[in-house]
Amino acid sequence: MNEITFPDFEKVAIHVGTILSVNEFEKAKKPAFQLKIDFGPLGIKNSSAQITKRYHKEDLIGKQVLAVLNFPPKQIANFMSECLVLGVYANGADDVVLIQPEQDVPNGSRLG
Repeated sequence: MNEITFPDFEKVAIHVGTILSVNEFEKAKKPAFQLKIDFGPLGIKNSSAQITKRYHKEDLIGKQVLAVLNFPPKQIANFMSECLVLGVYANGADDVVLIQPEQDVPNGSRLG
């Protein structure tokens, strides 16, 4: 594993947002959802997330998640993903557990 410095870590903008809506991503190569996430003062962003094995659409609405906001947007099929929702691989790359704050915090709060 390559080491990084603390200033390197500080460059990664990881913030909390609340999932507003979830849609099936029909055109994705691997099963995925299209998420719309509210990051408070940082705005509402779209994300493609391969989390369909463990999560159902209706269970995700209102959940707070952590996401990286300072990657460049990425075109995935016909969808522009504007942030990277963070999760942990539980049992392989198709089984992702979302990283969430233990308690509700204001949208836009930065990981520190």
